[in-house]
Amino acid sequence: MSITLTYNGTTAHLSDRLIWTDEFGWSPVKQVTGPGTTGALLVHVGVLQAGRSIELDGVESKAWITRFLCETLQAWAALPGITFTLVLRGVARQVMFDHERGGFEATPVWLLADGEETPDQVFLPILRFLTTDSVL
Repeated sequence: MSITLTYNGTTAHLSDRLIWTDEFGWSPVKQVTGPGTTGALLVHVGVLQAGRSIELDGVESKAWITRFLCETLQAWAALPGITFTLVLRGVARQVMFDHERGGFEATPVWLLADGEETPDQVFLPILRFLTTDSVL
């Protein structure tokens, strides 16, 4: 399936080889525990309304993207607080870059000398998002 990221009418087509590494490493249930003033255990439990993390890793899967796409993603990541529509596995989610965990990064597949870069040079990306809509 195609993985796309859309902002303001512009759609970036991401590699379908990206791996959703934290798909099953989350829970919508959040819990905080601690002792009360009487020494009794206090437990606060709730369900997340938004904020599910989505990490798409292209390093392990060798999901190449072009320098041109890297420059677009880096420019989008530099816009604070904007939201995107991420289509992943056929489901559209509203997301924003998770800057606390690094947001967007990319490593070149081949190291080139200065001046040898081209828009078609390939990189291995990692994209980290937080959902801004329902987490379920």
